[in-house]
Amino acid sequence: MKIFLIILGIIFFLFVGSQIYFYASSHNIERYKYVVTKAYKGFEVRKYEPSLFTSVKLDTDLYQKASSKGFSILAGYIFGKNEKKDQISMTSPVKISLEEQMTVQFLVPKNFTKENLPKPDNSSIEFVEVVEKKMAAITFGGWANDKEIEKYKLRLIALLDKNQIKYSNNFSLLGYNPPYELFFRKNEIIVELD
Repeated sequence: MKIFLIILGIIFFLFVGSQIYFYASSHNIERYKYVVTKAYKGFEVRKYEPSLFTSVKLDTDLYQKASSKGFSILAGYIFGKNEKKDQISMTSPVKISLEEQMTVQFLVPKNFTKENLPKPDNSSIEFVEVVEKKMAAITFGGWANDKEIEKYKLRLIALLDKNQIKYSNNFSLLGYNPPYELFFRKNEIIVELD
């Protein structure tokens, strides 16, 4: 029994140690930059800087399907499935448009431009330049799924309506954590403001 408890203790400490390592490493990567222009109760208005994204459009409006397939395609590209077999640094967050045909996007690191990015092996991947945007954002923890996404989208809409802030119909989910990170998960619903 004593050996079993020792082994269980070692496994527990290895698990906690790995989660701390994953958390630290995933927070030391390049992020989609913004400035908070106004904080409201329950949400923020932000100005996002112009950025370049790798992007893939998928024929689904289901979050789990889009995130899994889109992440796999884009991760393949940055891990070497491109004409130069180059590896490109991971960034955060993963952006998923909330439309009938969802688009999954990875932020391109600042040391790349549209002209010097290696050509993807997968022809469905595009490079998308996004101009500076004013967005509203609401944050939630845990694991994102269709139910939670809809709940926080509706909550953000209600808060924007209450504060008489005009918004577009361009909603997206931002996911900040890799799948193997179990604690301190962060997601956001953002919408472009008129």
